[in-house]
Amino acid sequence: MPLYRYEAFAQNGKKISGVIDADSFALAKERLLKEEMLLTNLALHEKKEIVLPKPLLLTFTRELAQLLQAGLPLYESLLTIEEKYRRQKCHPLFLDLCDRLKSGASLSSSLMRYPKTFDAIYLSLVKAGEQSGSLAEIFEQLSKLITKQLRLRKLLISSMTYPMILLSFCLLVTSGLLFFVVPSLQELFEGRALHPLTQLVLNVSRWVNAHGFLLLFLIAGSVFLLLMLFRSEKGRVWIQKSSLKVPLAKTLLVRSALTRFCHCCSLLIESGVPLLEALRLSRRAMKLKLLEEVVERAEQRIVEGKTLSKELKDFPLIPSLVVRMLSIAEETGRMGPIFHKLAEIYDEELEKDLTQLSAYLQPALLLTMGAIVGLVVLSILLPLTDVSSFLR
Repeated sequence: MPLYRYEAFAQNGKKISGVIDADSFALAKERLLKEEMLLTNLALHEKKEIVLPKPLLLTFTRELAQLLQAGLPLYESLLTIEEKYRRQKCHPLFLDLCDRLKSGASLSSSLMRYPKTFDAIYLSLVKAGEQSGSLAEIFEQLSKLITKQLRLRKLLISSMTYPMILLSFCLLVTSGLLFFVVPSLQELFEGRALHPLTQLVLNVSRWVNAHGFLLLFLIAGSVFLLLMLFRSEKGRVWIQKSSLKVPLAKTLLVRSALTRFCHCCSLLIESGVPLLEALRLSRRAMKLKLLEEVVERAEQRIVEGKTLSKELKDFPLIPSLVVRMLSIAEETGRMGPIFHKLAEIYDEELEKDLTQLSAYLQPALLLTMGAIVGLVVLSILLPLTDVSSFLR
């Protein structure tokens, strides 16, 4: 059923817009007129993919799980959510899901039309839930998985926010001193024998003021280059390889990747997805190319009859704890619970590492900022304390 986008005035004079599904243009117009709207524009809705942000995806998944657990049929549950988000930007997506479900399509095939919102892990779990008849439990597990992903992202951002603010403030204060304060005092120091520290600060200030546009161009070019590196696949791999050479960055990257991987593996395996398929889907959530290649090679060896623990043992990036626990899981046949336990362990360790990193970075940046500002101020005060030179 096609979708039509409309603009109209309600009875209270408020301008409204939205999307409606109908078999034809005339039926769409008739339905809107029955709601006593004054139509100003009605046109066929252009098909373009709508991307739900993670918080809204979490809300949708959680609400759908709650409605299904309350006993509502799937179509009625989706219809309830569609009615809630009418006249919002995401409404066409929910309306399209309802329309396709009404026409007989499965939910997983309907969600597949929006790959930027619903990734392969989400789709595989929904498909497994349709086959087992446990969609309510699957959406409940999905909401927990998305909550953990958002929590991990929030933890990473919050751990780096305050240090970045301190660093920005340090750069701002230093720039103010070099661009404005020091140049205004240069005439005071002309013709005098200066301390080497004062002379160094004056020379730096002169160079910065003389080459301000060049410095600005270099900074802008560096930022642009970093953005281009992050956008390209080769650039991201190069940044990851460089970061893995730094011990603390290596620990954070590996543990965050393992946390995402183990969470996804646990959920997929416990939902009935075969091990190989679970590994293939979960490695995409790692977002660390080197570890993804490790898991991919292990998949190929498992097909040949090898075990996962033995294949991961040969790679130094994989911690020994993972190998040991997976070996026990293979002996007991409890892969799902073991992956869940590993996810909990690395989740706690990652949170502790980020807390320690933030605790160390804050005083380090404060000391750095104080040292830089103190040196600049000291370089200005040193000549002023030499009273004899003023008398001469």
